[in-house]
Amino acid sequence: MNSYYLTDPGKVRTHNEDSVVILTNKNGESLMIVADGMGGHRSGEIASSIVVSHVGKSFSDKESLGTKEEAKEWMKTVISESNVLIYKYTIDNPDSMGMGTTIVMSLVSKEFLLFGNIGDSSGYVLKNNHLHKITIDHTLVNLLVKSGELTEEEAREHPRRNVLMRALGTNMSVEMDIFDVETDVDGILLCSDGLTNMLKDDQITKVLLEETPVENKVKKLIIKCNNRGGTDNISIAYLEKKEG
Repeated sequence: MNSYYLTDPGKVRTHNEDSVVILTNKNGESLMIVADGMGGHRSGEIASSIVVSHVGKSFSDKESLGTKEEAKEWMKTVISESNVLIYKYTIDNPDSMGMGTTIVMSLVSKEFLLFGNIGDSSGYVLKNNHLHKITIDHTLVNLLVKSGELTEEEAREHPRRNVLMRALGTNMSVEMDIFDVETDVDGILLCSDGLTNMLKDDQITKVLLEETPVENKVKKLIIKCNNRGGTDNISIAYLEKKEG
C-alpha cells in the first residue's frame, strides 16, 4: 500500500484551519483522517488539530485495532473524547466559542475497511476505475436534496451550501456515522470540501487513475483546485491499495 497526505491553504484564506494525517501501526493497519476546522481567532485550526492529535495518539498507542466491532467501538470512543476536549476548550477560552471541526476518518486493515464522518468532509473509494462516495454530508443542502427541494447541481451552487447540521465540538455530545465497506477496493480518498467544491468526481477520478506515484496525484489535485481559484483550504489523504 502506498499513501500520501497534504494540506494547502488555497489562494484566498490567509491561514489553514485543516488538519490531516495517515498513520500505520506495527500490525500493518492504517488510520486516515481529514478535519476541516471552523471558527474565528484561528480557533478552527485548534479544533481540527485537537481531534487529529487525540485520535492519532490513541491509534499509535494501540498494538492492533482488534476485530471489526472493536474497531467501531474505538472510533465512537475517541470521537466522543475528542468532542469533549474541543467543547471544554471553548468553555476555557471564550474567544473561541462556536469553534468546531468536521472529521472524516478511515480504518484500513486486511479484514475490514471502515469510514466515519461528521460534517461535510468526504470519504471515497476508488474501484473499477470509478470513484464512489461512501460518506453522507451533514449539511443543510444535503437535507434539501434528500427531500427533493434541490437538485445535486443546485446544491453545488447554493449560497448556503456550507451550512453544517452536525460538527465536532459544538455541542456536549455528537454522533458519528460509521460505514462498513468491502475491502476489495483500489484506493481510499479522504478530503475536505476545499477539493470537492472545486473539482467534480470525474475530474478527481481522472487524476487518481494516472500512472504516477501517489504523491504526484495528491499534489496535482491541489494544484488544479488552486488553478480554479482555491477559495478554501484543501486537504487530501489518499491510500492506494494496489502494489507498485
